[in-house]
Amino acid sequence: MRFYKELIKGLWTENPIFRLVLGMCPALAITTSVMNAIGMGLAATFVLICSNIAIAAVHNIVPSKVRIPCYIVIIATFVTVVDLLMNAYLHELHKSLGIFIPLIVVNCIILGRAEAFASKNGVWLSIADGIGMGIGFTLSLIVVSAIREILGNATLLGYAVGHYQVALLMVLPPGGFLTLGCLLALMNHIQAGMARRSGHAYVPPPTLDCRHCAICKWGE
Repeated sequence: MRFYKELIKGLWTENPIFRLVLGMCPALAITTSVMNAIGMGLAATFVLICSNIAIAAVHNIVPSKVRIPCYIVIIATFVTVVDLLMNAYLHELHKSLGIFIPLIVVNCIILGRAEAFASKNGVWLSIADGIGMGIGFTLSLIVVSAIREILGNATLLGYAVGHYQVALLMVLPPGGFLTLGCLLALMNHIQAGMARRSGHAYVPPPTLDCRHCAICKWGE
């Protein structure tokens, strides 16, 4: 039961992009096409799962004062593996994603889950957390990129979806902010509606605000 709970939380209640608002850099920069979003999402998911497993396995033997450098070395190892594999077998996608593949090392989702979850739980639950957060991140990128690609290029996965006047703004940086803002508002509206139907007032989880972010406690 706990495994299932950790597995699905990243899809909605703790979605990395739409609820925790982490990983905004790739969410805004590479979501001009669905193919880019899938590539980035799968790469980040692989790193997230592998780093969660490794950190959960060694967190008891890593001194607390050097835990963050150790976590970064572990994460960087798996990012290097992903970077080299993508360059070898998915070269065009690797070129399209560019610097954002190496930047997975400092992705707040990866570092945040390492510190907030994997370092405090066992390997089994850390696998569930990594899979759930990775899928949630990937699906979020796909939704944002699908909207931007359809409205900005009249294509989806490179295939034409119709003949209409495209909105070039959607594939430019302002289009990323606009799309993301509308989706955040939609999720909040849905969440508030679900709360009303259950007879409760919608209150955002207090543990998800800035003051409770585990990242700010790394120096303690």
